[in-house]
Amino acid sequence: MAPGVSGEERLARAALTRVVEPGDEHGGRWLRQHGAVELMARLTAPVVAEGALRGAGEQRIAGYRTRAAAADPARDLDTAEAAGGRFLCPGDPEWPSQLDDLGDARPVGLWVRGRFDLRIWALRSVAVVGARACTPYGAHMAASLGSGLAERGWVVVSGAAHGVDGAAHRGALAAAGATVGVLACGVDVVYPRSHAELIGRIAEQGLLVGELPPGGHPTRSRFVLRNRVIAALTRGTVVVEAEYRSGSLVTARAAQRLGRITMGVPGPVTSGLSAGVHELLRGEAVLVTDADEVVEMVGGIGELAPARSGPVFARDLVGPAGARVLEAFPARGVLGAGDIARGAGVTTDEALGRLYELHSLGFVERHGDGWTLTQAAIQPSNTRRGGA
Repeated sequence: MAPGVSGEERLARAALTRVVEPGDEHGGRWLRQHGAVELMARLTAPVVAEGALRGAGEQRIAGYRTRAAAADPARDLDTAEAAGGRFLCPGDPEWPSQLDDLGDARPVGLWVRGRFDLRIWALRSVAVVGARACTPYGAHMAASLGSGLAERGWVVVSGAAHGVDGAAHRGALAAAGATVGVLACGVDVVYPRSHAELIGRIAEQGLLVGELPPGGHPTRSRFVLRNRVIAALTRGTVVVEAEYRSGSLVTARAAQRLGRITMGVPGPVTSGLSAGVHELLRGEAVLVTDADEVVEMVGGIGELAPARSGPVFARDLVGPAGARVLEAFPARGVLGAGDIARGAGVTTDEALGRLYELHSLGFVERHGDGWTLTQAAIQPSNTRRGGA
């Protein structure tokens, strides 16, 4: 048991994960006002005292009480432990304090499966989210970001869903990196079923995190509300492909509200799957194209992306005066230094000096008393020099 969190508190919070839906601000407010132990006592009392649970109607309170009566937190804790999991509460050393930014929508607690410390991992983490029905381009970009971030020592956080989420996790795992799957179900539940192998690998090599107790099943609303945890847990969120009505945009907007950095990977303007990303980029989101640019945004001072430039050609090394001399040549034929000087508007001595420079660069050749262009000057190489 962690110092600072009593066994009674832990049992009460574990029970409340069966009572209070993720993101339920009514339950969150009661929890803040009364504490977990007192809140469970009020919910399981034979009769609800007048004013004991303010802000909700009788029917809603009846639903809470029904779920509270059925909760068996000791059994849930045992089930989680048998599956290699544990339950974290606010106040635990492993609790990521950035989740407190969610206020009354903060998780009651987190069920975690995996051997590593969630708080430490969350300190240097980035969310990579996007469309489930992504294109090959989206899958490639997500996997590239996942592996690139992992290679740079960042933890990749996503939702373990089809499409971009799965590709981001696989990219991190392929780079022998750290990744966290935030689930909309219990951490002992495999969803989607086709991701059984991936979820197993995340549990072994990374962490699985969820708000629902063991056996908890996913619903549409739980997927949406799960996204606020992804946003709050991480330093920034990258969206790779998203339609206008995409759950990943919910994550991005939650990140913006929380003051986290929001980024987007652009796609073809003709692609509906990139329309939502482009809308983000028209707002406060930052355009990124690779892991270096993501790290530049979320990292510390000095973690800069490398400078980018176009290809460097040998002709770029020629100064303005040399360029005028070079342009004085016809495409074919031999010219004397005097003719070249007149064409370039320089003296003959200046032209001769520039001609010898151009000769050293391989642009001109001497023929007797005259000069002619080389093939390299007529058809410049497309070879990139100095990087791109």
